[in-house]
Amino acid sequence: MSGKVSRQILLYGVVCLAILIVPVLVDDAFLLNKYARYLIFGMLAIALSLSWGYAGILNLGQATTFGLGSYCMAMFLKLKTVPIHTGSDGLPDFMVWNNVTELPWIWVPFHSMPIALLAGILVPALFAALLGWFMFGGRIAGVYAAIITLAAMVVVNLIIIDQQSYTGGFNGITDLARFEIFGLTFDAYSASTYYLVAICLTVTLFLALAVSRSKTGLILQAVRDQEERVRFFGYDVALYKTFVFALSAAIAGLAGMLYTIIMEFASPTFLGVPLSLSIVIWVAVGGRQSLLGAMLGAVLVTGVQGALSETEAFLETWTLVMGGLFVLIVLFMPKGLAGAFEALVRRFPKAERKGGARHATEQTSKSQPHLGGAL
Repeated sequence: MSGKVSRQILLYGVVCLAILIVPVLVDDAFLLNKYARYLIFGMLAIALSLSWGYAGILNLGQATTFGLGSYCMAMFLKLKTVPIHTGSDGLPDFMVWNNVTELPWIWVPFHSMPIALLAGILVPALFAALLGWFMFGGRIAGVYAAIITLAAMVVVNLIIIDQQSYTGGFNGITDLARFEIFGLTFDAYSASTYYLVAICLTVTLFLALAVSRSKTGLILQAVRDQEERVRFFGYDVALYKTFVFALSAAIAGLAGMLYTIIMEFASPTFLGVPLSLSIVIWVAVGGRQSLLGAMLGAVLVTGVQGALSETEAFLETWTLVMGGLFVLIVLFMPKGLAGAFEALVRRFPKAERKGGARHATEQTSKSQPHLGGAL
């Protein structure tokens, strides 16, 4: 293992450890819930960094798979609520209001926790794989792929809103039970739920790092830089791009399930254009070619956004301030905060080497005898 990789793993480990010890330092349930939301956004940023930063696939519909994962968890938790919240015969309340008399077949498997958890990851991944097969098999790339992902998200969003009898429509799925597994109950405002999110984030971050450092990751980076050359060497470019696209969707689906646990509802806004564009901004600010940078960019941007929106002086202007900060970062740090940090780190060793060489030259000059008089 090279020194650079070791330092990278150490840095990732230190950041994850800092995240895990937050509940020790913070005893406010509301703050823990808010920080957990920021970490979930960090997972979303990691997902987009994998597809955009490492494979060159700009997914403007990343919120689609996030929302699908969210709804899978919400359907499971809705069926676990007490009878007064689920209408007659265990039907969700919004189905009773819409005169649905029998639980739809698509809801039936969500009585099972294992199926619900698998669905929250596999449904988004399969959706992305099908969309990727269509796009990358047809050699659609660049801005055209971005537009297709955005259009797909709008379609899914409209379907969920339109099918009010089965999805809750504009209101989404509310009045959910608390998530329980292995005898543990995860209240949205408890430290246990924060730890659940933090552990999932840590696993996701190191999984994404392993993929980026593998042969597959190197091929994806080559595809990003020179797609035609990689295809010339005999690699199935469409297969590699579909794989990372589906993996990114699976991570977003996991983030969506966690978000439902934290927010205690699922909404069509989770599949909206504003959230998708926000994810792109987070990754651009943090640095799209750095998994850790993208994650920290999401946490930083959402944290600053939350602080400004809750400050009386910026109640009316916080969106303008955030927009200005984003423009400045894109103009002066095109590789994001991670790129600026790496450039700064590279500059220090050079300065040290120059200083060391200058010092050695001075010492050599002093040690040489003065021969002017002899000559």
